[in-house]
Amino acid sequence: MRDRAPSPLLIRAGEMLTPPGELGRSLLLAGPGMLWVTTLLLLPSLILFLYSFLSRGDFGRIQLPLTLDNYLRILGYGPLGWTPVYWQIMGRSLVVAVITTLGSALLAYPLSFYIATQNERTRNLLLTLVVIPFWTNLVIRTYAWMLILGPDSLLAWIAVQLGFSSEQVALYPSSLAVYLGMIYTFLPYMVLPLYTSVERLDWTLVEAAQDLYANQWQVFWRIMFPQTVPGLVAGAILVGIPAFGMFVVSDLLGGSKAILIGNVIQQQFGASLDYPFGAALSFLV
Repeated sequence: MRDRAPSPLLIRAGEMLTPPGELGRSLLLAGPGMLWVTTLLLLPSLILFLYSFLSRGDFGRIQLPLTLDNYLRILGYGPLGWTPVYWQIMGRSLVVAVITTLGSALLAYPLSFYIATQNERTRNLLLTLVVIPFWTNLVIRTYAWMLILGPDSLLAWIAVQLGFSSEQVALYPSSLAVYLGMIYTFLPYMVLPLYTSVERLDWTLVEAAQDLYANQWQVFWRIMFPQTVPGLVAGAILVGIPAFGMFVVSDLLGGSKAILIGNVIQQQFGASLDYPFGAALSFLV
């Protein structure tokens, strides 16, 4: 009598079962990462959440009782009535983050395509140039922009020659300076994931579309763009989230003209010594 072959369903179920030894090894390998995330992310977030319900005492001391005043203050409810100042600052921060993301994407797309279509030596050189800014402190790079936008800079001289100004003046503090500094700061975060997506493009589809007399815009929007959406989404996350909470660039290049939510949080933990309110803002952001 012939033995019946096991069904494909049973074979698949057997493959899905993990032996106890392999499960233990998997947990052992994942343990350091889980410990790292728990220690450096979850626990600080929990402490921040608990701090947000405490009160500010004299000389910046943190004290009881537990209160919701910090969150009510963020919502705009205070002794003087409803004042949506923090809503306005968050809205301004969101606008800056969106413009920074869009500006970075517009610059990163052609740059990523250009890098991906070069030979290996040129491609490695260009990628190195993209990564080099990461090796320099953000404050130093922002001070460099202050020199570029200063009253004695080439840009100020060009503005006078074109009639935009009667004399050479500094182009900062201003919202324009903040946008320039933010896009410059976060451009590499958009270029690298987009480059990865562009490098994986199926160029045979591009050639087929061109053979069918599709113009350049049709090729880009119908063939190239859908294939690079994952890189665009990854870049938008890497740029948009930190841009929303950025305070260094807006503080140095914007001053009082471009106060973002990151600047408000920095002030609470700095000059104001209002740790509970700063914790509430940080937790919401």
